[in-house]
Amino acid sequence: MSNEVTIYFDRPLSFEPSNIQPLNGIAGLYFIFSQTIDIQYPFDKSKLLYIGMSEKKTNSIGRRLLGHFDCKSKNLGLTNYRKVEPLLFTYINFEMLKNIWQFRIEDLESYFILDFVEQYGVYWKRRT
Repeated sequence: MSNEVTIYFDRPLSFEPSNIQPLNGIAGLYFIFSQTIDIQYPFDKSKLLYIGMSEKKTNSIGRRLLGHFDCKSKNLGLTNYRKVEPLLFTYINFEMLKNIWQFRIEDLESYFILDFVEQYGVYWKRRT
């Protein structure tokens, strides 16, 4: 019996309010990335800019992403990359994983961040 879990992501969406607003009330993880810019990390290049989490429906993925879009999260990196080119995002609805993921959503976020660190050598995240 394998403990391996495969997670499929929805297609990337443009990082703009019309795509963000339908995610109000959804808890889960979200990933913001560049369309074309490869960021040089210590071990390799990646387009990924940010891994974030919404652990509650009241502070939903939609609300968190809108905070990043409106600069209320004060994440200047995302703000500055968005000035250069439109960004993309994808997300995981945590409700859809509850049958296969027995741990907390914070553990899932940690899994992705630690995997990124292993692959790319660093992950800069400012908690908001």
